[in-house]
Amino acid sequence: MNNDTAQQPSNLNWFETHNWKVLFAAIWSGQAFSLLGSSLVQFALVWWLTEKTGSATVLATASLAALLPQVVFSPFAGALVDRWNRRLIMIVADSGIALVTLGLIGLFAADMAQVWHIYVIMMIRSVGGAFHWPAMQASSSLMVPKQHLSRVAGFNQTLQGGIGIIAPPLGALLIEALPMQTVLSIDVITAAIAVSPLLLIAIPQPERSTAPDGKPTSVLGDVREGLRYVRGWPGLLMILLMATGINFLFTPAFSLLPLVITEHFDGGALELGWIQTAWGVGVVLGGLTLGVWGGFKNNIYTSMLGLLGMGAGVIVLGLSPASAFVFGLVGMFMAGFMNPITNGPLFAMLQSSVVPDMQGRVFTLVNASAMAMSPLSLAVAGPVADLVGIRFWYVVAGMFCMLMGVTGCFLPAIVNVEKQGQQRMADYKAQNGYAVEHDPIESDPVATPDPVPPTGAVVAGEA
Repeated sequence: MNNDTAQQPSNLNWFETHNWKVLFAAIWSGQAFSLLGSSLVQFALVWWLTEKTGSATVLATASLAALLPQVVFSPFAGALVDRWNRRLIMIVADSGIALVTLGLIGLFAADMAQVWHIYVIMMIRSVGGAFHWPAMQASSSLMVPKQHLSRVAGFNQTLQGGIGIIAPPLGALLIEALPMQTVLSIDVITAAIAVSPLLLIAIPQPERSTAPDGKPTSVLGDVREGLRYVRGWPGLLMILLMATGINFLFTPAFSLLPLVITEHFDGGALELGWIQTAWGVGVVLGGLTLGVWGGFKNNIYTSMLGLLGMGAGVIVLGLSPASAFVFGLVGMFMAGFMNPITNGPLFAMLQSSVVPDMQGRVFTLVNASAMAMSPLSLAVAGPVADLVGIRFWYVVAGMFCMLMGVTGCFLPAIVNVEKQGQQRMADYKAQNGYAVEHDPIESDPVATPDPVPPTGAVVAGEA
């Protein structure tokens, strides 16, 4: 997957000769369908595990299988994304995930599916996601003009929320009406829709920097360079430390949500769908609110406010009485509403403060670092939940999240993180001899979270 620079024009020329709105919209729409299919599959598999085992340990292990490859492979995936053709990476990742899903369809059709099969499938899908997510995010920065960055980020947040509203109840209905293999086939169809525009549209590639001796760097050298870039940004390191602690508690809490529904609220797939829909509605309204409001002048204060609100919402969910399911819905809505207010400003800051040929590495390092302790928390989540109760995670996670929100407002390194990022970018450009006329961030164009993310958040919490 080498860069084909002859077929991938420079970013500046690409904007002069292409209708970026039509081309980006085609790719974005395809990815939206793929995200819907993946969300339906995720809901179906988690509910299948819940019904088959009713075990907190099994659900935590499934989440661990889906998360561990992201943590392990992300730093290397980011380096390879910055080297390889990003369009081909997305095509291969989407197609590979679809092929794996086809295999799972065969197992369910033959009535041979076992719990360990789900673990393996989730791990393979996670590996594909480890490459797909940074490729999409880094490509967006080269396809979308800088002045439209916030608008695209708003579309992404709205998409995530919309999927969160549609997928859970739709998944619950499909599970009741159709066999599992038919539900899974939807993911294959949506993957084909996502790949189709990628086969026809060329995505611009960034110029690559070279080593001081003029020779191309190795993959390990690229990973080390990415680590040095992040290490030289004190405020970002502190935010990652905070996010690691928050995600250590949030990840198992949300992986055990199906058991909260079945064991605490005495509900079923429909109730799980409703509570995830409450999250999705919150995300949409939170993203719209952020788009209209714009946040505080210092984006970090906006993110810290979001942490306070997310923590409060999770506490409400954890303390909701068994007879008051509506309180759980309110708590999830609050947490969802504050999620884009937390993550949106952080990703906007990253996208505007990192040079294009470093974005794949930086995005994946940020993601992997923020989730680094989550595998450990998932490993102990099941036994701890069996010992002290599932809702314990929600109360403790919410309290810690609120504490971090308050603390971040009083730490100078965090408050000034955006200024540090701009200086870090300027220093990197000076050290690597960047020409202003070829810098997409300084000229016209720039970038995206995820939605397509998922795991695309610095602070987790996606139901």
